[in-house]
Amino acid sequence: MGIILVYDITDEKSFENIQNWMKSIKENASAGVERLLLGNKCDMEAKRKVQKEQANKLAREHGIRFFETSAKSSMNVDEAFSSLARDILLKSGSRRSGNSNKPSSTDLKTCDKKNTNKCSLG
Repeated sequence: MGIILVYDITDEKSFENIQNWMKSIKENASAGVERLLLGNKCDMEAKRKVQKEQANKLAREHGIRFFETSAKSSMNVDEAFSSLARDILLKSGSRRSGNSNKPSSTDLKTCDKKNTNKCSLG
């Protein structure tokens, strides 16, 4: 029901491969599957090769959310997974009810955006 596409912000080739994965998802995954783009290793800013703007643009082109994360320090990891889960629940709730505007009865905690010790969201 959900696919997370991860690239390494310090490796341009990993970002370039995202387009191939997007094509494969379009060809092989269920229609309407939720997708999320993650730029990992945002704790390694000095070694950055892929700019946030590039990933933001790609995410917008495909109509998906984008987060930068750090698996090493856990920055934005919970927020990214919660966002994907929330989108899946909202979509499955609207399918069951037949009303795309009605939120699912299952609710997830909202992210605490006050923590400034996190990588930026796209």
